[in-house]
Amino acid sequence: MYLPHRTYRTLIMGRRGAVGANHPLATQAGLDTLRAGGNAVDAAVAIALTLSVVEPMMSGLGGDGFYQVHNARAGTTTCWNGTGAAPLAATPERFRAKGIAVRGPLSVSTPGFLAGLAALHAAQGSRPWKSLCGPAIQHAKDGFPVSHHYRHFAHEARAILAADTRSRSVFLAGLDIGQPPLASVIHQPDLARTLEEIAQDGADTFYRGRLAKRLAAGMREAGVLVDERDLEACKPQIQDPISITYRGFQVTQTPPNSTGFTHLQMLKIVERFDIAALDPVQRIHILVEAKKRAFQDRERFGTDPYLGEIPLDRLLSNAYADECAAGIDLTRAQELPLAEPEQAAGDTTYFCVVDDVGNAVSGIQSINSNFGSGVTAGDTGVLLNNRMAYWHLTPGHANRLAPGKRVRHTMNAPMVFKNGRLWAVEGTPGADNQVQVNLQVLTAMMDLNADPQTALEAPRWTSIQQGQGANWPHDGDGRLTIEPGFGPEILTGLERLGHRLNRVGPLEGPCSVEAIRIMDNGMLAAGSDPRRDGWAGAF
Repeated sequence: MYLPHRTYRTLIMGRRGAVGANHPLATQAGLDTLRAGGNAVDAAVAIALTLSVVEPMMSGLGGDGFYQVHNARAGTTTCWNGTGAAPLAATPERFRAKGIAVRGPLSVSTPGFLAGLAALHAAQGSRPWKSLCGPAIQHAKDGFPVSHHYRHFAHEARAILAADTRSRSVFLAGLDIGQPPLASVIHQPDLARTLEEIAQDGADTFYRGRLAKRLAAGMREAGVLVDERDLEACKPQIQDPISITYRGFQVTQTPPNSTGFTHLQMLKIVERFDIAALDPVQRIHILVEAKKRAFQDRERFGTDPYLGEIPLDRLLSNAYADECAAGIDLTRAQELPLAEPEQAAGDTTYFCVVDDVGNAVSGIQSINSNFGSGVTAGDTGVLLNNRMAYWHLTPGHANRLAPGKRVRHTMNAPMVFKNGRLWAVEGTPGADNQVQVNLQVLTAMMDLNADPQTALEAPRWTSIQQGQGANWPHDGDGRLTIEPGFGPEILTGLERLGHRLNRVGPLEGPCSVEAIRIMDNGMLAAGSDPRRDGWAGAF
């Protein structure tokens, strides 16, 4: 970990509200909602729905989400789990011959995003649901401009999208006829009509109403395993966050089937070392080695907690952190491949929002890979996830596929408290890279006193162990992907310790962090990652 002397973007500050989201139009929707008198939950709904339109390669109605919410007046923090289960027709035997489907119709899992978001709004929202759907409907109907990053992801997923007539006509529109990069606009009229129906009838129509029938028919036509029974059975889970203490801070996380526990485990191991006093080479080395150990436990224990045991008390204990820290060799990198060598890829979006009374939401949502399955469900305009790609088939594996079971998710949505008060909200998309980038950003803020913009613009690394990849096939090259901003001496020092480096360009590392820090005087300081389209705003 090494902090830059200056940042590309200005730290954004305000007193009455702050938003960080992975697209400027979503940030604007959140700020507009706060200015109109909505609370953080209202803003979160507007942001989440807008992201489902303007970042179709990352999230949408056909995906999943986790939302951690702090209610300042009540002094409570609660997690809403909007993740769907494997279809009832998805058995290990169905995939035994060819393995888990990575893309296409057989890769689709039941979408839980809208169920989680609606339950969150019903519990703590203050503005009418219908009004919060407005920005998303507008951007679906009128279109949104193609950014450089959208163009990159669309070209990357061209073959996947081209295989589906509806997906091709919407998401590749204007990208093949030689237009200048910023001249294209993506219109989604079918999705606009679906969102209008959801605004009018409520989210339940997506699972048990008129829309559910059209959605199920569209999926059946495409050969998707999800049917009316799966939609009707989809219910959000309301959970208490899990947490640890770290040098006087309390860090809370989304519980399993999220792998937020892996992030907390890494922090507990790192706490055994004086990070601030170490030179950058040793600092990075310890963070990487702590990550390797926590990911071994993620592979052993990460599962649906309702269908498997996860020994969180032990994994997050001081005694186990001592044991893991003692195993770190300070003189060399260790190869710790995961037990089942079966690349990590995942496309997700993150946002955070804090309102004028201190309510906050840390939200993350995804359709898994870039443009998910590539399949659009009939005339609904709903692009479907490919979350089935996360399952394992090996008997006895904690994350083995079973009908009606929730898969282990890399998504996680952290918060930080100090002296009983909210201190920071932060997170990122990025599949397996999420928790390790969250580790770097939060230790920069907590150990090195970095402001959010400095912390998230700092050069970053990500470690991929053999067998680690979340998506099928579960492989990994064992290298440390790293940006050049650390400088040649630090990179050479890491190589001397035995780290095999995959060097990428400046700001070409993974993830797209958004962060808000609540200062002691009540000022809100927000940062956004220049690595993608994210933007922060405050007033």
